[in-house]
Amino acid sequence: MIDWIKGYWHTLSHPATAFSLGFLLLSGFIAGIIFWGGFNTALETTNTEKFCISCHEMKDNVYQELKGTIHWTNRSGVRATCPDCHVPHEWTHKIARKMQASKEVWGKIFGTINTRDKFLDKRLELARHEWARLKANDSLECRNCHDFEFMDFSVQSPRARKLHSTQLATGNATCIDCHRGIAHHLPNMADEDAWGPDNPADDASRFGDENPLKLKDEDAPKPQGN
Repeated sequence: MIDWIKGYWHTLSHPATAFSLGFLLLSGFIAGIIFWGGFNTALETTNTEKFCISCHEMKDNVYQELKGTIHWTNRSGVRATCPDCHVPHEWTHKIARKMQASKEVWGKIFGTINTRDKFLDKRLELARHEWARLKANDSLECRNCHDFEFMDFSVQSPRARKLHSTQLATGNATCIDCHRGIAHHLPNMADEDAWGPDNPADDASRFGDENPLKLKDEDAPKPQGN
């Protein structure tokens, strides 16, 4: 066995004598294609809703909540899936997110949230992590679908129109500042500012006498039919 290992190591550590340089380069190229194809296929497989809800922790909790929101069903038929909101689309950011999410495997192995009670106990902590991530990347996943440049303020509610045209337009706020709980139920917020510490609507002084929180959504203009 030792002689075999020594012989194998000698083959690996010395220039090839049995194969041409062209053969080795071609073999390396083909092996690289196979590796990249396999890696990318595995990456995209883990980037599907089917994969996300393959764990009962997700399927039985947050996935059920998503079904009751506008991100699940709406008049336009456009539906957001788990990776649309939780995984960046650009490759570099996607890889970084996947590396970060690899820690969740340990949670699965050790049963951190494998029951409803455990999930509820950890819910605020998990939500804070996600809020902080979206705050740090300027709500990147939201902006993959929602483009400020194409917002039609005329069909928005007075409150949304005021905040979007001022705080969002100037960069003083980002989507997650105002839209916590947009796709999932909020955790127990007894010890948390429901609006978020940087939510502009929480500070009426930014708007003088016109506090957007006093504007009613039902006063929004109705979209005009074609």
